[in-house]
Amino acid sequence: MSTQQASPPSAPEPEERRRPWFLDPGEVAYRYALVGAWIGVIVLFSLLQSDSFFTVSNFQTIFGSQAVLVVLTLGLVLPLAVGEFDLSIGSVLAFSSVIVAELNVKSGLPVGLACVVAVLAGMAIGAANGFFVVVVGVDALVATLGIGTLVTGIGLGLTNSVVQGGIGHGLTTAISTNLLGLPLGFWYGIGLTLVLWYAFRYTPVGRHLLFVGQGREVARLTGLPVQRIRFGAFVLAGGIAGLAGVISAGTLGAADPNAGMSYLLPAFAAAFLGTTVVDPGRFNPWGSVIAVYFLITAVTGLQLLGLDVWIEQVFYGAALVFAVTLSRIVARRREQSA
Repeated sequence: MSTQQASPPSAPEPEERRRPWFLDPGEVAYRYALVGAWIGVIVLFSLLQSDSFFTVSNFQTIFGSQAVLVVLTLGLVLPLAVGEFDLSIGSVLAFSSVIVAELNVKSGLPVGLACVVAVLAGMAIGAANGFFVVVVGVDALVATLGIGTLVTGIGLGLTNSVVQGGIGHGLTTAISTNLLGLPLGFWYGIGLTLVLWYAFRYTPVGRHLLFVGQGREVARLTGLPVQRIRFGAFVLAGGIAGLAGVISAGTLGAADPNAGMSYLLPAFAAAFLGTTVVDPGRFNPWGSVIAVYFLITAVTGLQLLGLDVWIEQVFYGAALVFAVTLSRIVARRREQSA
């Protein structure tokens, strides 16, 4: 009696017949919904305030005035990517600008060298955060809030709580000189975005950062130096926040020891909102930059409608809650589809 052997199941075709995401309209809409919302906001305010909103000068202001926030948000992305919070970045920004003013204006140090010291000071503060959080085991929210408050107090003491002006003209020139209609500070932010995007996407260090953030224990079991990666994320975040302080000093030509806290809420809102775009479910540089300019565009439009400056705080507070909620939803979808 002959038996009929069942034929083996056919092997799936390459990539399981899946089209690249950029050929899938649904996936494109999923990845770039925030860009669509940004365009919608521009259209809305252009219709409501065509004479003041939809102008070249207004868009130059929107894009050219946010270099400090862009750089600070990019710094914040690093600890967030490994699952940590850093509430000290705003204070580091203000303190590094104070360092530039103190060394350049009061001590006569060349402004370039003062900027290098300011960035190194930011990295040192980041290392202090890493020590208490990673080595000692203090909760990141508590440790970074305490370090940030300490740093703010030192900055206020150095400046007697007043704005310190007179920073060297070389720094203001290096930050505020226009290139293609936008200040150089904007292009520095874009350059940093490209560097971090490349690192996250194409280097082992960047992929390890994301891996640690997705599952610390799993990353440890695979042999990754989780503690060193977490520590390094804090150090780099401090250095980038120090760079944001240098850009702030160059933009204003002065150092304001109280300026840092005004950037903290927008930076967190942009970082979390950025997880919904480009690479949904993950903190990513391009998503954060898009989120910054989406938020600034909306705030600018509301202010041009005649709403007072309080609307900025209301909007950023609501945006942070919305962004965190939306990022959780997107992260769950990513986990379910993985």
